[in-house]
Formats: sequence, structure tokens, C-alpha cells
Amino acid sequence: MRVMVSGGGTGGHIYPAITIIERLRAQDPSVEILYVGTKKGLESDIIPKENIPFETIEVAGFQRKLTLANLAIAGRAAKGVWQALSLVRKFRPDVVIGTGGYVCGPVLLAAGLLGIPTMIQEQNVVPGMTNKIASRFAAKIAVGYEEAGKYFPDREKIVATGNPIRAAVMSARREDGLAEFGLDGNKKTILVSGGSRGARSINTALIALHEKFRHRDDVQILHITGQNEYNRVIDSLKEKGIDIGSAGNIKIVPYAYHMPNALAAADLAIFRAGALGLAELAARGIPSVLVPYPYATANHQEYNARIVEKHGAAVVIKDSELTGELLLAKVEALLAEPNTLAKMAAASLELGRAEAADDIARLARTLAKQG
Repeated sequence: MRVMVSGGGTGGHIYPAITIIERLRAQDPSVEILYVGTKKGLESDIIPKENIPFETIEVAGFQRKLTLANLAIAGRAAKGVWQALSLVRKFRPDVVIGTGGYVCGPVLLAAGLLGIPTMIQEQNVVPGMTNKIASRFAAKIAVGYEEAGKYFPDREKIVATGNPIRAAVMSARREDGLAEFGLDGNKKTILVSGGSRGARSINTALIALHEKFRHRDDVQILHITGQNEYNRVIDSLKEKGIDIGSAGNIKIVPYAYHMPNALAAADLAIFRAGALGLAELAARGIPSVLVPYPYATANHQEYNARIVEKHGAAVVIKDSELTGELLLAKVEALLAEPNTLAKMAAASLELGRAEAADDIARLARTLAKQG
């Protein structure tokens, strides 16, 4: 079986594709994979390192309003479709999978024109523009949230699979996470992360938590600042006279090289609301305080967060309203009510779909046989 996969631009489109590829290879070790991206996209660095065959096309994303620049982009898009047609003819895939980002538009279109079955994996509650367009000729649409279904015209194509979870997220053990980060198994762990680059608003608000919770004997904080924010956070704490080394319950790192272990150690998370991060929290049954990134396309992070909140698994704070005092009040209220925290954890676990990647891989294989 040959499978062509495309997705690019951000890790939120690339890592789901990698996880699906891993499950395809696990289900059928003889499967042949070809990943199609762009030379300038993040995928051009990540995919070859994952030992996945990689080819590129030239394409750019359209602006969301009518501009002259879009005419030039349209020309490149046409070239991208022509290049994608050439790749599809050469590789002869049995099925093509798109995980989002403008690069998969020409790839999915080329496959559709050649009569090859295609499927889309949409991570967010509000689908991206490329997936909305590509859905018209896709055979199946695997959605991370059932609520995303209303944004696609043909409901019969939709399969609510959940978002693909890395196997390491589920296999990580709490004791390994505690050991890796030097944490105490007798304390509740608050895990804080704004993504690989960090989130300045969350990091700034965390200063109030560090100040209040230092030396506390029942709670500890694992704060992942992001590489660019680490020094600023440390300097801010020093200005307030907070010595992390002597606090005994605060661990601050710029980056977590094994995030599954950090998740395994967590009892409560303070996160942005990217679809993959939320899926991993749910798979582990971790309750959360969510601060959606306010500049995400179509405000999709807030839509993601509100669904999790609606199910009782999270508390949402808008980035524009976030302060250290408000965040501290929300966290203290949750810690003071163990029953509430336990109910949120159960609700989170109920949202989790640890088997999503396997289901998506099986769906792709079914389409390949039908093709």
C-alpha cells in the first residue's frame, strides 16, 4: 500500500501527520509513505529527521481578503497543482491524507483529479480554509471534535475520530516524569506550558503563582517557559527576591525534551488551547486552566477551549483578561476543592481519544482498498 501525506506550516499540522504515519507503519510494516510539503515550511526540517521520504511543491497561502497579492499566489497555486499532479502520477498512492496547511490543497486536488481517494484530518473545532475547500472532493473527513462537523457541507463524509495522540503520551509513567524533573510524588503538580516558544502573557501571570506557592508543602509547579522567555522569567523572579533554588517546590525549565513525561506527572495544567495539546491533556485525564492564543486564525483556540470548558474539563481565561491575580484565584479555587478537580479530571478523560491515530490509520487503509 502506498500513502501520500501532506500537511505543513505549523507543528499543529505536521505532528498529527507523523503520528498517523507511525500508526500506518505499525499496522502494515510494508506500507510506503511519501510526505509532500514545501521547502520553506517547518516540515522541510522535521519530516526528513523522522526518516520519512519527503518531496516539495511550490505553493503559498492566500490572504483572507481580496488583494492583488492573491493574484500572484494564485499563479503559484496553479504551479503547485501541476507539481502535485506530477508527484501523484509518479508515486501512485492508494490514498492521500491531508492534515491542514495550504500545502495540502494542491496535493488533495491533484489526487482527486486523478481519481485517488483522499481524506482530511481536521484538528480544530473551526476548520482551516484549506480543509474547508478540500472537503468538497475528499472521501472522508476525520475530525478531532464532533462540533467541527457543522462547518463542512457534506455531513456523511465526517468521522469523529478525535485527534491523533503520540504513543509516548500514553506509555509515559508518572514516576518517570517525577524523576526526570526532580518532583515530589507527594505533592500535586501544576504543569505550565505556553508551547515550544512560550507564551509571554502566561509566563508573566505565573510570577504571582510562584510568589504565593513557594515553600508550600502540598503543591509544586513545573513551569516550561519556552526558550525565548526563560531568562526574562528568571530575571522577573529575581527582581521580586524569589529564589527558585531554595523554594523547594518550583521547577522552571526553558523546554521539555520529553513532554509526555511532564504530562504524566501533572495533576493540573495551565495551557494554551492548541488542538494537539488539548488532545494530550484529555488522553491523560488532566484538568486544565486554558488561556487561548488570541491571534490564532479565526480565533480557533478559543473555540477549542470553550468546547473543553463546556464538557466540564477546563476553566477558560481570555488572554486579554489574564492577570496574575485572576490566574492565582482560579488555581487556588481548584486546589481548595478536590472533588471539583476530580470531576474535571474525569470529564477530561471522557473527552480523550487515545485510539484516534489507530482509527484514522484504519480509515485510510479502508479508503485505499476501496480505491
